[in-house]
Amino acid sequence: MAAGKGTRMKSPETAKVMFPVGGVPMVHHVVQRALDCAAERVIAIIGHNRESVREYLGAAFGDRVQFAEQREQLGTGHAIMQAAPLLGDFDGDVIVLSGDVPLLGAATLEELLRVHRAEDAVATVLTVTAPDPTGYGRVVRRDDGSVDRIVEHKDASDVERSIDEINSGIYVFRAPALLEALGHLRSDNAQGEYYLTDVFGWFRSPRERIAAWRSSDFGEIQGINTLEQLADVDREFARRAGRPDPVDGPAVR
Repeated sequence: MAAGKGTRMKSPETAKVMFPVGGVPMVHHVVQRALDCAAERVIAIIGHNRESVREYLGAAFGDRVQFAEQREQLGTGHAIMQAAPLLGDFDGDVIVLSGDVPLLGAATLEELLRVHRAEDAVATVLTVTAPDPTGYGRVVRRDDGSVDRIVEHKDASDVERSIDEINSGIYVFRAPALLEALGHLRSDNAQGEYYLTDVFGWFRSPRERIAAWRSSDFGEIQGINTLEQLADVDREFARRAGRPDPVDGPAVR
């Protein structure tokens, strides 16, 4: 997902994912991570100043990247809807990544995919424990450790807001199940948007298993919404350069 405006980045003429981390646009790292995991295809969902993103990724990765356009910013679920036509013939697993999370490591993605297949899950969520979960979606689990639902902060009850396990926004889905669930999304929530996390409610109806893998590396899933966060992530990227991607945390069953 690479369509966001990044209104707090103070440069409205620049697509947020084009701000540099480690000397290249942050979206470059995310696409590279997908390719590192041997993705059969990579679909970049572009929106704000989309032509600059399309031109850069086309030059950097050629035809290994396809494009879907999200012309209106109506939420993460709406973003994935725009990619659905390119997935109609695909029967494998879909990894959903955010273009503003450049520190995510290939080893973490590989472990997430391994857990997804080992659990025979319809969907698997990468989670972390947050020092301060304010603003993040909370992961609500069942007694057996599987995921019951993900509740956005603005829609969460006081009890749900006390949960410190948060949704990273990184998922694996079985493609056919995801495409079916997208058709049932509604925007009747506090934001008036189509939340991708609402597909989990659809999966619960036939009692499909939703798995989770909890990473201990909170920094790895940090998104970028301000210039201050950009500077922090750029410094962290430099610090991590040249050492193996961290992967820590057992599969949650």
